[in-house]
This record gives sequence, structure tokens and C-alpha cells, in this order.
Amino acid sequence: MAGNAVAAAQTAQQTAVPDAPKPQKADSLANVAGPITPGVGAGVEQPAGGSSNSQGQPQQAPVTPPPTPPKADFQAKPPEMPLAGQSVEKLGYMIHLNVNFVEVPVTVKDSKGRLVPGLTWRDFEVYEDGMRVPLQFFTVSGFPLSVAFVIDQGLPSNVMSRVNASLSGLQDAFTSYDEVAVFSYSNGSQERTGFTGAQSTRLPAVLALTKATGTEQLNPIDSGPMAGCSVHVNGNCADPNIQPGLSAGDASFIKIPKEIHTLNDAILAAAKELSSRPKERRRIIYVVSDGKEYGSKAKYKDVIRYLQTNQIAVYGTLVGSSAQWGEGFVSRLHLPFTMYDNILAKYSFATGGTLDAERGVNGIQRSYQKIAEEARNQYTLGYLSHQPLLDSKFRTIDVRVDRPGLEVIAKRGYYPTAEDLH
Repeated sequence: MAGNAVAAAQTAQQTAVPDAPKPQKADSLANVAGPITPGVGAGVEQPAGGSSNSQGQPQQAPVTPPPTPPKADFQAKPPEMPLAGQSVEKLGYMIHLNVNFVEVPVTVKDSKGRLVPGLTWRDFEVYEDGMRVPLQFFTVSGFPLSVAFVIDQGLPSNVMSRVNASLSGLQDAFTSYDEVAVFSYSNGSQERTGFTGAQSTRLPAVLALTKATGTEQLNPIDSGPMAGCSVHVNGNCADPNIQPGLSAGDASFIKIPKEIHTLNDAILAAAKELSSRPKERRRIIYVVSDGKEYGSKAKYKDVIRYLQTNQIAVYGTLVGSSAQWGEGFVSRLHLPFTMYDNILAKYSFATGGTLDAERGVNGIQRSYQKIAEEARNQYTLGYLSHQPLLDSKFRTIDVRVDRPGLEVIAKRGYYPTAEDLH
């Protein structure tokens, strides 16, 4: 009897299992008002907790498409981009917080020499010593300028007169937030005034006192009746430059006195004054000269190292013979033991500055406005160096823009300094 009861119970359980559901005809999509959900169907949106089938059928899991692989990006996290008017304070904070922070002002021009606006941080690539580094800071806000204005007083008199006439337009190139110091040089450098407000009444007064007559470009006479010394004092020529046997040579050979242009000394003196200015300002040396150099005590390589250590850029307006077309290429050919015809171009290239060549008074005044605008309105990039905090090695910087036909102007490198260690 017990065996028959167990068999009957098993038979009852088997007959209780329902048959498989029959295929049902799908509803027409024309009458569907709700959304169409993958794995659920069309109609009213299902609640988040899910719902059971009216026939007790299990819910089918939604079909998830495979994830799209992320686009290759060197830097996913954007750099620090302060709001307008906050770039100076933010940059100063980062410099003091991160001792290996490197600031790189960048000027971008098109094929016609015009500034290119509208670039973003994604358009720039920065390489230090050949290794790409991610940007930590980016801003397009203008910076106040600290400008050391250097005037060449050894120019020819006709060129010097044009420079003197153009000085009245210098103050118009700057704002009330800028500051200017004035230096001059010929045979030795001289500081005319320390840093003063660019819109103060002191600046035009100092510029008026800095005007000079220039030099006369006379052809040396080494033969004929005018070659001898006509005025003698105690048996010697009154002018030692034409005294036979001395600086002028002897009767068979005359040694022409060399021109003295102490441009290296003048730039170094201006750089020392600039090195004490706050780093939240653009440090600029602006030179009005023909770029000639001879007779300086300071050597070019030492001055360049000082500029690259203290983040100082050299800008300039070339005048005189250096403003002629094609002179920039010829001046690169330098003979040993002779005067540099235009060393200002080398300073500008190494420090990230720009040069403008002008010959007339109006052109020189326009160059003041143009270069001041370029120095103030730059893209400012910042990154953390992967090199040791302090060493004496020069670190190269290469800034690139991912757009064709553009000229990128930035400093070629820097020397690390302990000035920012706090």
C-alpha cells in the first residue's frame, strides 16, 4: 500500500508541470506609445525594480552592447585653468607650491605674422629634454609687464635722430599696470632710472634726458695729404687715434680704431635689475639697437645663462643697417676677432622673444605697440618637470602646436634655480 501511495504522488507532481509557452503574435509598432527597451519590449516603461510576467515566465536579461574603447589621449585630466583675472594669483600660488613647476610663455603667429587666438590646451604639446610632459596650468589672460628698456646711443647720428623722435610714443604702448626701467649704452652701460610706473610723469622726463646725438660715420684716411697729423702737442699728434706708430699703425699701415658697442654689458645690467621683480609679472628686456657687439666685459654665453635662469625674454626693434632686407641672414656669418653685426637676434631666439625691423619714426613707434602686445597676450603653459629639483644642467623645451602653418615662439630651455624653494 505504501509503495502505491508514493507512485501516485510522483505521478501527480509530473502532471502539475505546465507546458512550454506558445509563441504569441507581436503587437504592431504603430500603436506603441511608450519607449522601446532592449530585452523588455515596447510599451510602458518598466519600473526600476523590474516586474514579473503575467504568465510566470522569467524576465529576459537586457542585451548590453560591448563598450567602446576609449580614444587614445596623452592627457585625460585638463590642466588648471583659472578664470579671467585670476591667472596671476593662481600662477604665483603654483610656483610656490611646486618647486619643480616650469612656466612657458608662448607666442603663436600665422604665416602673415599675426597673433593666433582661440587655441586650447589640447592644441599644445610640450617636450622637456625630448620627453613629453602633461600640462598642469594653462591660461590666455594677459600679464602685467616689467620692462627694462635699453637704448643704443652708439648709432649713427641720422638713425639716432629717428630713435629720439620715436621715444615720445613709447609710453602709449604700456598700461598703468606695467613698470619700466631705462638703460642706455655705447661704451659701457648706464642705468637712467629704476622701475617706475609706465604711465607716470617720470618716464617721459627720463626718456628726454636719454636722447643722444649718435656717432658720425667717417671714412678713415690712410694716405694723401690729409692722412698725416696736422696738429702736434709736445711732438705727438693731438689725436692719438691717428698717431703714427700707435693706434694708427705706422707710415706704411694704418690701424683703424675699432667701434665699441657694449650690448652684452647693457643686457646683463638690465637683467640684474629685472631679476628682483615678482615672477607673477612678465620680465622683458626691450632693446632698440642695430645689434652690434664689441668690447663688452660680459660674455654672451654668461649673459644667456643668466637670462634663462631668471625667466627673462629679450625683445627688440632693429634699426639702422640691421633693419635692411636680408641683413639678418648675412649677420649670421661672423668672422673671429671681429665685431658682431647683429647679436640681438641670438638673444631673442634663445629666450623666446621677438624682433621687429623698422627704419622710419612711425615704424619704430608702431613696433613699440606691437611688441608690447605680443609680450602681454601670450599663451601661458605650465608643467611639472620630471628632472631632479636642482642641478646645473640646461633643460631644453620644445613647444609644438597641432595645426599646420603656424609659427610657435617660446624659450629654448632654462636652468633650474633654487629661488622658488620655500
